[in-house]
Formats: sequence, C-alpha cells, structure tokens
Amino acid sequence: MNSIDDAPALAPKTFRFSDVDEFRYAIRGLSFEFTPFVRKISAEQTILSLPGCDVNLTRAFPRVVDAQLVENCTAIGFMMDDLDVPIRFNGSQRARPVIVIGSGGAAYTTIEEVQRLIGSVVFRPEVTDRGWPHAASSFKIFETTAAGLNRLRSVVREVLAAASEPVDATGLPTKAAAMKESLLGAVDEAFESIVPARWILRANDERNFRIFQNIRALLSDDLSQPIYSEEIARKLGLSVRTMHDAVRRYRGMSLHRYLRLRRLWLVRRQLLAGADSVKAVALAFGFWHLSDFSRSYRDQFGETPSQTLELGRRR
Repeated sequence: MNSIDDAPALAPKTFRFSDVDEFRYAIRGLSFEFTPFVRKISAEQTILSLPGCDVNLTRAFPRVVDAQLVENCTAIGFMMDDLDVPIRFNGSQRARPVIVIGSGGAAYTTIEEVQRLIGSVVFRPEVTDRGWPHAASSFKIFETTAAGLNRLRSVVREVLAAASEPVDATGLPTKAAAMKESLLGAVDEAFESIVPARWILRANDERNFRIFQNIRALLSDDLSQPIYSEEIARKLGLSVRTMHDAVRRYRGMSLHRYLRLRRLWLVRRQLLAGADSVKAVALAFGFWHLSDFSRSYRDQFGETPSQTLELGRRR
C-alpha cells in the first residue's frame, strides 16, 4: 500500500520562458500570434488539466496578441491582478472587473502594455446549457462585479493549490469532477453578476472587428511589399480613414508603426534561425534603407542584427 506521500495528485505543471518562440509554441488550444513590445521576455505558464477542462495561469509580457480558439470548446478569460493599466481587448480599454468568453472558432485581439497575470479556463466540449453568452465569431467581453470576479479568481487559486495535494488513486476522478463543477459554478456567478455597461457594445461590435480582421489578413499576406494606404483600402472596399481608424482602435498605434514593429520581430526570428545574411533578411521584409534598419533594430532589441545572426548560428 502506498503512503499518503506516494499517493497520486493532479499536479499542475509550470513552465518558464525567456525565449519568445519557445513561449509561442507552448500555447495550447489557440491559433496564436503575437508581437512583443520588449527586447527580452520573462514569462510563466501554469497548466492544470482536468477531465473536461484546462485551468491556465499565465504571467505574460508587454505584447500585441491575435488569437483564435480551436473548435468545440468554450474559453473563459479574466485578469488575476488589479493593475491600473487595463488591457485593450477587441479595441476597448477599461479599468473595470471584466470577464471574456469565446466559443469554438472565436477570435480576439489584445494589447498588453505591461506584464499581467492572466487566468483562463477552457472547457471541452463547448458549454451550451448554462445560459452563458454565446460568442462564436469573436470573443465577447462583459463587465462584472468585483465580487463576481474575485470569486472566480479565488476558485482558480484554490483549485490550483488543492490539485497538488496527494489523494488516494480511487478518489482522483471524484476530486477532479468536483473541481470542474466548482469552476463552472464560479463562472455562473460571474455571468450572473454582469453589470449593464454601454462601453461593451463597442468592444463586442462584430462588424468592426470583422473589418479589422480583414485588414490584418491582407497585411499579413506579404510584409515584404510596400504598404500603400489607398491600395489597401481599395482592395477592402473601405475609405482610407476607416482603415486607419480600425488599425488605431485595435492596435493602439498607427498602421505604419505597427507594421514596422512586426517586421523587425520577423527579421529577428529569421536571424536567430541562422539566415544567410543580415542584408538578405532585411530586404526580404521590406527594409531597403539598411542603415536606418540597423538603427531601428538596435533600438528595439539592444543589439545589432549581426550580433543576433551570430547568436543564431551558434545555436
């Protein structure tokens, strides 16, 4: 017979990252793309897998995120900290207690200006019978009461702490099922505590979100080509002003500033992979003014492109 010290536990797993691409490839359940705002990252992710749901606690870093949920699941997201710097979620930014929800295939975009502690629970299969808001094409955000949000946070912390405690093997299924039920109940309470707020109408505006997604898809086709605002707007059937307003709303910066930042990170990824030359990679991503490129690269990453390439080749 095993002693209690040898008894099995559900055991959440914690992963730490200092490399952007390692973190990128560790994300589960999402088609996930991001552009960091910082030279180096320090991230941590704790994952607890229960039958029918995953509990995630992520200490993230300043970044732009674009993500889409996999099919046949429901994801609930919320902040685990109370910083005064709110995340810009789907184009809206408010320092209020909020909860977000997405169903299979739903997409979202965020701008996280500082390091944040983010909680999420992903239920599989999709939850359809508890009266929660349905969000199939884009994630929806709702303002809730502080009490409702804090109850959800508390249950997540308690579940993660209790999961590591040993239990007799025969009791594991019962414990896991009870934990999932507690999580479902805490989400129920958060949605029952929703506060009517006009600002969420803009954040949950699917038409404008779809316009931005179309812009992003077109811009992602070939980042090595020059960006001409009028040509992009014509292809999308938009006015130039509408296009620029959408980018500023969902990116928090101008179209050209965002694209320049994104190109710099894509160049860095190529250099770290061991490219043939700095010049070839810079030109491949549309940086024709090489001295200006080198200066921008050094300002962003604290090292020259050649130093990054040398590091990549050593790896």
